[in-house]
Amino acid sequence: MLDARLSLDPRSPIGTIDRRLFGSFIEHLGRAVYHGIHEPSHPTADGNGFRQDVIELVKELGVSTIRYPGGNFVSGFRWEDSVGPVTERPRRLDLAWHSTETNEVGLHEFSDWLEAVGSELMLAVNLGTRGTAEALELLEYTNLASGTARAEARRANGREEPFDVRMWCLGNEMDGPWQLGHSSAEDYGKKAAMTASAMRSFDPDLQLVVCGSSSSSMPTFGEWERVVLSHCYDDVDYISCHAYYEEKGDRASFLASGVDMDRFIDAVVATADHVKAVRGSSRTIDLSFDEWNIWYNEKFETVDKITGVDNWPVAPRLLEDEYTVTDAVVFGSLMISLLKHADRVTSASLAQLVNVIAPIMTEPGGPAWRQTTFFPFAETSAHARGVAVDVALDAPGYDTARYGTVPVVDAVASHDTEAGRAAVFLVNRSQDAPLRVSVQLASALGAITAADAVVLHDDDPMASNTLAHPDRVSLKGLDVQVDGSSIVLELPPVSWARVSVVVAG
Repeated sequence: MLDARLSLDPRSPIGTIDRRLFGSFIEHLGRAVYHGIHEPSHPTADGNGFRQDVIELVKELGVSTIRYPGGNFVSGFRWEDSVGPVTERPRRLDLAWHSTETNEVGLHEFSDWLEAVGSELMLAVNLGTRGTAEALELLEYTNLASGTARAEARRANGREEPFDVRMWCLGNEMDGPWQLGHSSAEDYGKKAAMTASAMRSFDPDLQLVVCGSSSSSMPTFGEWERVVLSHCYDDVDYISCHAYYEEKGDRASFLASGVDMDRFIDAVVATADHVKAVRGSSRTIDLSFDEWNIWYNEKFETVDKITGVDNWPVAPRLLEDEYTVTDAVVFGSLMISLLKHADRVTSASLAQLVNVIAPIMTEPGGPAWRQTTFFPFAETSAHARGVAVDVALDAPGYDTARYGTVPVVDAVASHDTEAGRAAVFLVNRSQDAPLRVSVQLASALGAITAADAVVLHDDDPMASNTLAHPDRVSLKGLDVQVDGSSIVLELPPVSWARVSVVVAG
């Protein structure tokens, strides 16, 4: 049995928890859209062809903002193809994922789906094969009430009121050689600055996200951020971060992936603040971690990648990773990392939402089910309210090949003053030892009057939920001992937990 002690004082918060931290991402990729959210022949389909069983799971997940339509897909996308009568929309090749896009679901249909699930649209523009003019045309179509050809076209297409999209991504992963139209930081920074300035001429209150590095392992990481922001610092609100993690035969390091995310965020914040200082600006750029997840990309690159000049399938099964308990524990620790930086990471998008590296899976004509990663996201979204609070940690460490010695436990807390509630989110990274954790709340908060906890764990850390066994893994109740302003609980090996407390005073 290992022992750890945590203490937290909500009078020293990290920052307010923005609900956009619990965003997600749907790209026209694989079965995310077709046979994912949209399947007109499904028994649960509504009048628009959207699966009601998926809608209910998305609501349960607690997703705030959804980034759309990509991703790599957006760099070859013509937005005009996705509006107007469905029967007249063209079929196009999607070079990003070597597929055929039917455009059956476009801007209007997706916005209707967002209204059904209660989420907000975060729209990406194509700065790969297109540019400023096309971005402005899309902005006018979506956000102008009436009076111009594009605004009137939207109304004629069935949307009387503007979509009023507030948050816009200026392209996607433009540092990546795999990206259509990828460029140098200098060239992209100039294009992004020009586009951002032009979009602000239409509406100065838009929230704009400029592309950061597609991962911290890119050879241009850091310098890319510096150069891009030196061009567009005064015209954007966010710089993006993207990170994916997978186990590659070193589970100890994999379980400590949150350490890498912490370092990534700290480096981007430092670079952004350097540009701020050099420019003498009073503005602060926040981070939009608008792609993050567990992704077994090595499998995709070596096994599942589609090739062939005459092979362009519609909605193929791509990136349909099956997540284990271990994956979900790491996933939960990544959410802890995002909350630990709530002062600067004020938007995030789990990539992705349905079927494609997703917490929700579907079978055509059949059921939808929760993957293991569904549970830490839903619980954190539901209980992380108010402000994020750092925890003082006294815990044993363990050695990893990649990150050195790291604490066996990772944790963060939240405190909602109005509701009189606090929550603690924590993981036990040990692969073989249970962990007894004592959590001390500041005495000024008063005594704990109620507490409850759930844990994600299985005796088999490789257990997963599948079509054949959709409920193999689920949350379990966890005993919590309460003593005044402290609690004690025991975490099994390789586990993630959420603890909620009600405090008097």
